[in-house]
Amino acid sequence: MKLSLESRDMCEWSGLPGLREGLLTKVAQGESGKVSPFLLLAMSGVSAREQRRCSELWTRDKQAACADERAALAFTFDVAARPKIRIGYLSCDFHEHATSLLLIEMFEAHDRARFELFAYSYGADDGKSMRPRLAAAFDHFIDIEALSNIDAARAIHADGIDILIDLKGYTLRTRTQILMFGPAPVQVNFLGYPGTLGASICDYIVTDAFLTPAASAADYSESFAYLPHSYQPHGRNAVIGGAPRRSAVGLPEAGFVFCCFNQAYKITPEIFDIWCRLLVEVPDSVLWLLKNDQAEGNLKNEALWRGVTADRLIFAEHLPQSEHLGRLQLADLVLDTSPYNAHTTASDALWANTPIVTCSGDTFPSRVAGSILRAINLGELIAVDLDAYFELALELATKPDRFSAIKAKLSANRLTTPLFDIEAYTRDMEGLYEVMWRRYREGDAPTAIGAVPAAG
Repeated sequence: MKLSLESRDMCEWSGLPGLREGLLTKVAQGESGKVSPFLLLAMSGVSAREQRRCSELWTRDKQAACADERAALAFTFDVAARPKIRIGYLSCDFHEHATSLLLIEMFEAHDRARFELFAYSYGADDGKSMRPRLAAAFDHFIDIEALSNIDAARAIHADGIDILIDLKGYTLRTRTQILMFGPAPVQVNFLGYPGTLGASICDYIVTDAFLTPAASAADYSESFAYLPHSYQPHGRNAVIGGAPRRSAVGLPEAGFVFCCFNQAYKITPEIFDIWCRLLVEVPDSVLWLLKNDQAEGNLKNEALWRGVTADRLIFAEHLPQSEHLGRLQLADLVLDTSPYNAHTTASDALWANTPIVTCSGDTFPSRVAGSILRAINLGELIAVDLDAYFELALELATKPDRFSAIKAKLSANRLTTPLFDIEAYTRDMEGLYEVMWRRYREGDAPTAIGAVPAAG
């Protein structure tokens, strides 16, 4: 499986159809622990039902292995009323990382009179400025990296956490097994992993009605905790650096700039076909991608096979966040990936006043950019299939009046729509936490809460 993950990051696609069929066969046959749920998220042709089945198979043996210890721990919880609800956030990304960049302003906006905030960190301190800023945003910042999973669970339980928020899911360096011991009475899947964790891990998943319509509930083990707009937080204080000269970042002085700074594993052959068709149809245009030494040669070769010379692909170096946002202003149009959409890269582009075109599907990761666009009132940039995605991107690249109208609407909407209103977002999130805790105290089972969409 390691080789498969590496192949995706290298954009080595020759065996992709066979790989997908092999993985889905293992899932269909009920093989435990064989297929990483994260690997399936970026696979075309995988349903949300199959993703749930994969998650439950991935953890089945792990849950069985810790069942006796969980029973021996026999955690009990205090439901007595107290002035503040204790919220614990669990992650290894409490440093200069996309998750923290999205969340920092929400952490800082929490009502400390109503909530007592705990961070449980099992990741390294990178020595950058985000780490002390995060530490200051919590009442308690606790490093559990050296603790075993069971001892971490004991520490969380000893702190009397009411609601434990997992920010990792099945992504790199996760320690999901901490949640399998049930250290908190309410456990929540939020932001880090765009899908279900499978049965008996989390009670709720934070979402919105576009991401997970009510009819998709059977594809998730968690109950839906609906926010009224997008599930993704993004504040208004991220500094946008000055836009550099195009030549300084390797872009030609003229020509339309298509851009995608998503990780290489999200790029599929079907999406790359469309990108190359756009380069053929739009003279002097270029495709600006995030630098990946492993993938660069393969992508150039794939472009040549599609009739596009390698010099039409420009690769961007990794930069600090403010500089990255500054250079994003040079892109004309961001092209999203599918079925695993842009997440942070989508809202970053919009914050830098650069529009993004996406194609929504039927799974959580394939609807993230659409959720973000709806929260900034740009639903017209959501295509319903790949043909419509191509036509929409082509129209924006070749019809200046249409493109100018979209840019003007984005400029007008940035500070007047819900997407970047972190204060309102935080109040909505806190409302969900209060409902979760009240339901638990009253003995009610988890159910869909929040801005629940109307039936039909």
